[in-house]
Amino acid sequence: MKYVIVGPALSGNMGAASMVLATVDGLRRRDPEARITLLSYYPTEDRAVARGTDLEVLDARPVRLGTAINPGALVWRLVPPLRRWIARVVPEVAALAAADVVLDQGGIAFSDGREKFLVFNLAILTPGFFLGRPIVKCAQALGPFRRRLNRIAARVALPRVDLVVARGEATKAFCDELGLDNTELGTDLAFTLGRPDPVAATRRPRVAEADVRLMSPGLVVGIAPSVVVRDQVESAGGDFVALMADEIERHLARGRRVLLVPHSFRDDPAKVHNNDGPLVAAIAARIDHPDLVVVNERLDADELRHLIGRCDVFVSCRFHAMVSALSMGVPTLVVGWSHKYVEVLERFDQADRSIDARHLDARGLGEATERLITDRARIADQIATAQHGVTELAGRQLDRIVQIGHTR
Repeated sequence: MKYVIVGPALSGNMGAASMVLATVDGLRRRDPEARITLLSYYPTEDRAVARGTDLEVLDARPVRLGTAINPGALVWRLVPPLRRWIARVVPEVAALAAADVVLDQGGIAFSDGREKFLVFNLAILTPGFFLGRPIVKCAQALGPFRRRLNRIAARVALPRVDLVVARGEATKAFCDELGLDNTELGTDLAFTLGRPDPVAATRRPRVAEADVRLMSPGLVVGIAPSVVVRDQVESAGGDFVALMADEIERHLARGRRVLLVPHSFRDDPAKVHNNDGPLVAAIAARIDHPDLVVVNERLDADELRHLIGRCDVFVSCRFHAMVSALSMGVPTLVVGWSHKYVEVLERFDQADRSIDARHLDARGLGEATERLITDRARIADQIATAQHGVTELAGRQLDRIVQIGHTR
C-alpha cells in the first residue's frame, strides 16, 4: 500500500524524526510492500538525511502548502482533465491522491493558546479531505478546545478524520468533550523504536568520545533544554540560561557528570525554529568543567537515545527527549508547558515528575532533581514495569493504519 506522512520532518526536531522513523519501520514490518512518502517542511535537509533509503521526500513547506498543494488538491478533485498537469507541477498532490492512508503526525494540534498554528493544523489535513483520502491523526496531543476559534476549527476538521489517536487520557477527555466518536486511546509512536544497537549508535567519533566519558564512574545527570521552554520561562520573568547553568554547576560541584544535549538541532544557528543548538551553546559557554559533556550537533534518533540511556537521571525540556529517556528506562523529570507531557508520564506512574515552565525556579528545579536522584532505583522499576504495555499500545495504531488502508 501507499502511505503519505504529513506534519513532521526528519531534520530539526528529532522527536518528529523519531515518529517518522518509527512509522516507516513499523509499517514495513506489517506491510513489506509499503511505499512511503514524507511531505516535509524541511525538504532539502530531509532529502539529504533520507539519502540511501527508499523514503520519498517531497516539498510541503508552509508556503507551498498554502499556494500549491491545497489549491492543487482542490483542482484535482474538481477538474479531472487537469490531473496529469497537476501531477507534473505539484507531485505532492499526486502522492496524496494515490495514498491508501494519509498519516498526520503533527505532534500537538488544535490546542488552546496555540491558535497561531491553526492554519498549519488545517492545511496539512485539507488536501486529504479534498482528495477523499482516509486520514489517521497518529498519536498526538489535542485540546483543550475551550477558546472559540480553536473549538470551531477542531469541530470542522476532526470529525472528518477517519481515526484520531489520543496520546493520553487528557487528550482523550478533551476529544470526548468535543463529541468526537472517531477517537482511540494510544501513545507516542516513538516508543516502538526500542533500544538502539550500542555499536551502531557509537560509530561516529564524537558520539563514541561522549559515550566513553559518560561511562566513567559516578552519577550522570542528563539535560535537554528547549527554546520553547526558555520562552515560557522568560515570559514569566525568569532567566532560563542562567537557571540551567546554575543547575549544571550545582551537579558538577557534587562530583556528578552532566550530559548537555539538544534534542532539536539545525546546522544553521540563524534558524531558531526547532533548533536548541544556540541555546545549548549559550548555557555551555557559562561553564568550564571537565565533567560537563556537551554534544551540540545533529545526532540521529539512535545516537540521542543511546547517550540519554547512559544517564542515571534525565531532565527534559523536550517531549521526545522525555520519550527517549523513558524508553531507555531512565528516571526523568520534565519541564513542560502542556498536558502532553503529563499524560505520557502517567503511563509510567510518574505524573508527579513534571514542572510547569511558567513556575520554574532554581529551588524547585533543584529539589525536584534531588528527589529524582534519591528515588531513582524505585522509579526505574516503575518505568520498567510499564514499558511493555506502553510499547504495545504505541504499536497498536500501526495495525489500525494498515487495517484502514485495506478497507478504504
